Amino acid sequence: MVLAETDKAAESVIEAFRGLDANILVQEFIKEAGGTDIRCFVIGDKVVASMKRQGAPGEFRSNLHRGGTAELIKLTPEERSTAVRAAKKMGLKVAGVDILRSNHGPVVMEVNSSPGLEGIETSTQIDVAEKIIDFLEKNVQKGQTPDRIQY
Repeated sequence: MVLAETDKAAESVIEAFRGLDANILVQEFIKEAGGTDIRCFVIGDKVVASMKRQGAPGEFRSNLHRGGTAELIKLTPEERSTAVRAAKKMGLKVAGVDILRSNHGPVVMEVNSSPGLEGIETSTQIDVAEKIIDFLEKNVQKGQTPDRIQY
């Protein structure tokens, strides 16, 4: 991930990656997010846990493995709805949806098909792994193999 702070810098970065014939994704920088994002853990059709992640000082990414911190956060109804819709659009029954709070409402930055549990269980005191198992036990049809699960 590269932060281009000016249009000229963005053009240079894009040119460099095109020169490498690399696939790239360009996203708007949401300055007002201040190095924070919200991880929403979606199971089925609801958000079962959410945390606010704050990047380390001077870091625009909020990854915990890069020194960021996590804490419990209360979602707005719009954030909750956005996370559930994003997971559904991707066809996922279990997903980590990363959202930024912007001046124009919640913005989905990423939808993770195999989200890790780092930080979410500690910051929320919710056993997310147990919730995933409960969901699978209630929704997987008998006799199915793990590679052919239908919900």
